[in-house]
Amino acid sequence: QVQLVELGGGSVQAGGSLRLSCQVYGDTGSDYCMAWFRQAPGKEYEGVAAIDSDGTTNYADSVAGRFTISTDNAKNTLYLQMNNLKPEDTAMYYCAAGGLRAPMLAPEWYNTRGQGTQVTVSS
Repeated sequence: QVQLVELGGGSVQAGGSLRLSCQVYGDTGSDYCMAWFRQAPGKEYEGVAAIDSDGTTNYADSVAGRFTISTDNAKNTLYLQMNNLKPEDTAMYYCAAGGLRAPMLAPEWYNTRGQGTQVTVSS
C-alpha cells in the first residue's frame, strides 16, 4: 500500500517561489500517475499538475507556465516547483497517486492521498 507525505508548504509574498515535496512510501507499480491537487476554503478541490510513469505531464490552465511537476525516482519523491505565486494560489496542497498511466487532473483517477501542506501567498 502506498503512503504519501507532503513537505515544503509555507508562506510567501506574491511573486515568490516554493517547492513542495511528496515522499512516496511503498510500490506504485510500473504504471502510475501522480498529481498535486489543492483546495482553498469555499472552493472546489482541483487538480493542479500531474505526471505519469512515462514522464508525460499535464497542468491546469491557471498554473501552466508557473508550476513544474517532476519526480526523482531514486528518491521516491514527487515535486511541485511553484514560481510567480499569486494570492489565488493560496490553498491546502495534496499529492495523490493512482494506477493509470496517464497524467489525469480529475481526482477520481487517484486512490491515495497525503495529509496536505498549506501554501499561503500574501499580496
